[in-house]
Amino acid sequence: MATAETTGKRKGKVALAMTREELLAAWRMMLLIRRFEEKAGQLYGMGLIGGFCHLYIGQEAVVVGIQGVLREGDQVITSYRDHGHMLACGMDPKGVMAELTGRIGGYSKGKGGSMHMFSAEKGFYGGHGIVGAQVSLGTGIAFANWYRENGHVCVTYFGEGAANQGQVYESFNLASLWKLPVLYVIENNRYAMGTAVERATPTKDLSQRGAVWGIPGRQVDGMDVLKVREAAEEAIAYVRSGNGPYLMELLTYRFRGHSMSDPAKYRTREEVQRMREERDPIEGARKILLEHYGVGENELRAIEDEVRRIVQEAADFAQASPEPPESELYTDVLVETAA
Repeated sequence: MATAETTGKRKGKVALAMTREELLAAWRMMLLIRRFEEKAGQLYGMGLIGGFCHLYIGQEAVVVGIQGVLREGDQVITSYRDHGHMLACGMDPKGVMAELTGRIGGYSKGKGGSMHMFSAEKGFYGGHGIVGAQVSLGTGIAFANWYRENGHVCVTYFGEGAANQGQVYESFNLASLWKLPVLYVIENNRYAMGTAVERATPTKDLSQRGAVWGIPGRQVDGMDVLKVREAAEEAIAYVRSGNGPYLMELLTYRFRGHSMSDPAKYRTREEVQRMREERDPIEGARKILLEHYGVGENELRAIEDEVRRIVQEAADFAQASPEPPESELYTDVLVETAA
């Protein structure tokens, strides 16, 4: 836990969960995700991205706060709203954008698109289009870690809508029974497609959904990267110590529709505008950097310029990369192993 003395803050002694360098890196990553997603939205509007495209704008603090406490070898698996998770795992923006546009330079050679790309090298085991399916898969990855006794943790993300799926609770049962090293993360962005969470579940605290299986839970402000980081440190330490699964509910908000084709008529413009003005995770972290860490505007502008360049290079790379040849239809469909 960083204090005023270690962060460079001069006004009083306020405990902060991240050092200056950590928060600056987190702010940069959140900004990279935001600008990347904005560019993806532009390319979608130009017809360069086909199929479904679910943007992560507004939820950046969740994955960035949690990713900051993971170790080499830990794994991440999530749903179809996955671009932010890929970037936070360290995947190359060029490869991600190329995959979104269906090009051979993408992580799945242009065959997976927005919802199906993977990087075993970076410990990212995919975004998954079937609601809740990744929870069972993440539990299986955690089982492999437990079996191999490798000390790794699998972070398994899903939304508040998926939290009502039966397979989620089957996974909770096995994970608790075998004390599997899995951190379950509910990204509660308030709307499961177009259904408000209060219309889908009577409980106000989804972090207690695992209590019947003895799984501890915690509800966290998912719009504050400092609070996410602090809670994640506690949760990951619990899981890594062999205590079994832990459940976090991150209260967040998506600023855009469920997907690019969603007009989002189920909520008011005033609600979205209020959240943008009052709870934007990037602006919140920026304010803390300026007021409490002694970071200057010039330093932040330099990072903004760098991020803008990275995103433009990713878009240029994607558009320059060719589409996969027809022969790729027959690759990556079967894995043969030695007897």
